Amino acid sequence: MELSSRLLIKNLNGGEENIPIEVVNVSKTGIGFICENELEANTVYEAYLTIWMKENIHAFLEIVRIEKLDEKRYSYGAIFIGMSEMDSMRIEVFDTMGKMENQESGGGKE
Repeated sequence: MELSSRLLIKNLNGGEENIPIEVVNVSKTGIGFICENELEANTVYEAYLTIWMKENIHAFLEIVRIEKLDEKRYSYGAIFIGMSEMDSMRIEVFDTMGKMENQESGGGKE
């Protein structure tokens, strides 16, 4: 299932930048994504996730893993910080729907 998302990076001088991210996986505790911007480990970023049925979730992510994929892209692992129980449940439903879709398409079979 496709998940569109963006990170909001705020500068101390008041400026901010929205950057698109490619979500690789998501669970109720965290998210894996790819983007072209170099982010810092152990830093919290604001995120806007658009999930199943076009529901929007406002979340804060702490970067816990960084891997440089090539000259332009980085793979990140992040945990959700202070997410409400309601949003956590919405993500869990989204994750379950994705697993069911994967099984129906034969992705879970060997």
